[in-house]
Amino acid sequence: MPEATKKTSWTFLTNHSHVIICLVRDPEMRVRDLATEIGITERAVLRILAELETEGVLNKSREGRRNRYAINLNFPLRHPLESQYTLRKLTKLLQ
Repeated sequence: MPEATKKTSWTFLTNHSHVIICLVRDPEMRVRDLATEIGITERAVLRILAELETEGVLNKSREGRRNRYAINLNFPLRHPLESQYTLRKLTKLLQ
């Protein structure tokens, strides 16, 4: 198999960024649907959501039986190489 067509398991973005991208597209997405879309467990999604909420990246509110997530798009990316950019810039590129 040519080197360029071999499948690998790594991706350019983290599961945290995948959660953010999904919630920007659909702020009422269920944990089960996030897990399926991203390819991780529901427990992993819940851990990521808790971390993002603790850091101020997202705010969760209850609407009826569903959660609604508001992403702080002005939140700066965390790594020093990308800290001059915000989530707004990242999600705009990936929508």
